[in-house]
Amino acid sequence: MSTTRVTTPADTTSTAWLRRYHPGGNSPVRLVCFPHAGGSASFYHPLSARFAPGADVLAVQYPGRQDRRREPCLDDIGTLADRVVAELAALTPRPTAFFGHSMGAVLAFEVAWRLERAGLPGAPAALLASGRRGPSTHRDETVHRLDDEGVIAELRLLNGTEAAVLGDEEILRMALPAIRGDYRAIETYRCPPGRVVSCPITVLTGVDDPKTTAAEAEAWREHTTGAFRVREFPGGHFFLIGQQAAVASAIEVELDRVAGLG
Repeated sequence: MSTTRVTTPADTTSTAWLRRYHPGGNSPVRLVCFPHAGGSASFYHPLSARFAPGADVLAVQYPGRQDRRREPCLDDIGTLADRVVAELAALTPRPTAFFGHSMGAVLAFEVAWRLERAGLPGAPAALLASGRRGPSTHRDETVHRLDDEGVIAELRLLNGTEAAVLGDEEILRMALPAIRGDYRAIETYRCPPGRVVSCPITVLTGVDDPKTTAAEAEAWREHTTGAFRVREFPGGHFFLIGQQAAVASAIEVELDRVAGLG
């Protein structure tokens, strides 16, 4: 496990795996954000700016992208989850909520399950699963097997990759190995039967998301023994980009509840 320190202007306690873009070390509550397939920690910079310093906002940085581009990608959800668990368990405990979008929602669930099962610090008191069907559902998806043009076409269809990346051929080609690895991780993931967490789950979904039907979003219900709710938003798979304020409000509700204020 890497323990390389990454210095940022706002804080010096980020690690290779966990990025803290704004100070929040004394905050009463923590928010851990998990990126989508092909995404990076910086996707959550605006969310960090929105909630810090009231919340200690951490964004997971997967290997194989941005400043970790020289590291090999991890194309297995279980392996990624194990690495993130080790990082979170080493932090000073505080009331925590997880937020994950698309692949990040499944990874957040697997990390939460591992932390709870092992009785480790860092287990979330709330899980927000965005833009992803329930872990027990399955679609036969094979984007990771497509050629480069096929993967790029998928990215354009979902409109989740920054325009600067999609418009720059050199940057895009550099990012493709990580993107393909992430797609392999999520498309080969199979949730073991009966896997549940005790923390409440709130599902956020776009009403026009081609990747998640209403029934598939509802399927998250079987993965928690705690409270459950689904919130729908206008938009497609990356509804959270156009609905930033509404999504932030949903997160704020859970942070207040986790902190004992709601």
